[in-house]
Amino acid sequence: MPDQRRIVITGLGAVTPLGLSLDETWQNLLKGVCGIGQITQFDASDLPVQIAGEVKGFDATQYIDRKQVRRTSRTSHLAMAAAQMAVNDSSLDLSKIDPYLIGVSIGAGVAGLDKTVEGVMSIADGSTRINPFGVVSSLANMPAALTAAHFNAQGPNMTTVTACASGVQSVGEAAEIIRRSWANVMIAGGADAPILRVSMLGFNAMGALAQSNDALTACRPFDAYRDGTVLAEGSAIVILEEMSHAQKRGARIYAEVLSHASNLDAHNIVEPDPTGNSAANTMRAAIERSGLQPADISYIHAHGTGTRANDLSETRGIKIVFGEQAYATPISSIKSMMGHTLGAAGSIGVAVCTKAIIESWIPPTTNYTTPDPDCDLDYVPNVARRHAVNAALINAFGFGGQNACVVIRKTSEIS
Repeated sequence: MPDQRRIVITGLGAVTPLGLSLDETWQNLLKGVCGIGQITQFDASDLPVQIAGEVKGFDATQYIDRKQVRRTSRTSHLAMAAAQMAVNDSSLDLSKIDPYLIGVSIGAGVAGLDKTVEGVMSIADGSTRINPFGVVSSLANMPAALTAAHFNAQGPNMTTVTACASGVQSVGEAAEIIRRSWANVMIAGGADAPILRVSMLGFNAMGALAQSNDALTACRPFDAYRDGTVLAEGSAIVILEEMSHAQKRGARIYAEVLSHASNLDAHNIVEPDPTGNSAANTMRAAIERSGLQPADISYIHAHGTGTRANDLSETRGIKIVFGEQAYATPISSIKSMMGHTLGAAGSIGVAVCTKAIIESWIPPTTNYTTPDPDCDLDYVPNVARRHAVNAALINAFGFGGQNACVVIRKTSEIS
């Protein structure tokens, strides 16, 4: 871990299928509540898979001007809402900070796909009239750009589009921006809103979706009878600050971001490296850069999609890095309760692990009923566990072979 600037988390915000705030999401995770249900955003009655993890009761106009809501994508709405919560939670007065030292880093997977579909459908009958904001609002950088404009954050601005690894990588890269002294504050995280007809059909054709329409039990990470994931939407944003900057203003410090790593397994665009070696290389690099040892990791927040290939590869990777310690390290996947939020999944993981550090609780992997002999680690089955979390490893592995990991911890200097 570099000796220079240290990066801490001082604000948290989230909107997920389990709640309209991080606290609500956290409480429902600990209770094992399922946020997956029948799709209501469009008529899915003729689709083979009709369930998803929708953010329920979300009103974007609580955070964004009504006109801007009409002109922008749902992914941007979710990101801006979570960012507003995170800024509020941090008690930052952004007007008193040089705007060129405030940056934004937000990852996404499908990003503004809803606006792309809307535009295509508007001219499907041969029409030449189209929404002038349609193309711009569909761009992947819009969640970050709109969030930065909303807060007058004129510093480094970046968008990480690495599929399901986007959320973790965006937080990791934001930490590096602060470490390089390019900013003192970063608004960082991920957002995605993939619940669309084209997404449901496409992911199902790929064989990635769970085939049961029983919303309560469909997503079964690491279980012997798992058969796919469930699409979901959401966002989580964290406020990262250089430690002395946070201390000078008397900020409440939740945790410290120690390190991150990313790579590409160059194996297959839709299936992970089955040996687990590529995932292991990413985990190992993140831990080594943190200055910790595998035995220092109290909790692994798994990518855990519930697909046969991912869960096996991730388990193998954990065993490669942790050895015998793998069997003693709690691991869980919250996708069992909220589904797979794609580009938001990793940042939700960072926010949830921060809560785990604060509260000394680990959320469970629900729907775990039949152990898989090849996935034989401690997945915190079905019931949340009281457990001191001093350091957490957050995994995120995405299409294209993208891998990303972040290590965060509680330190002796942080109450």
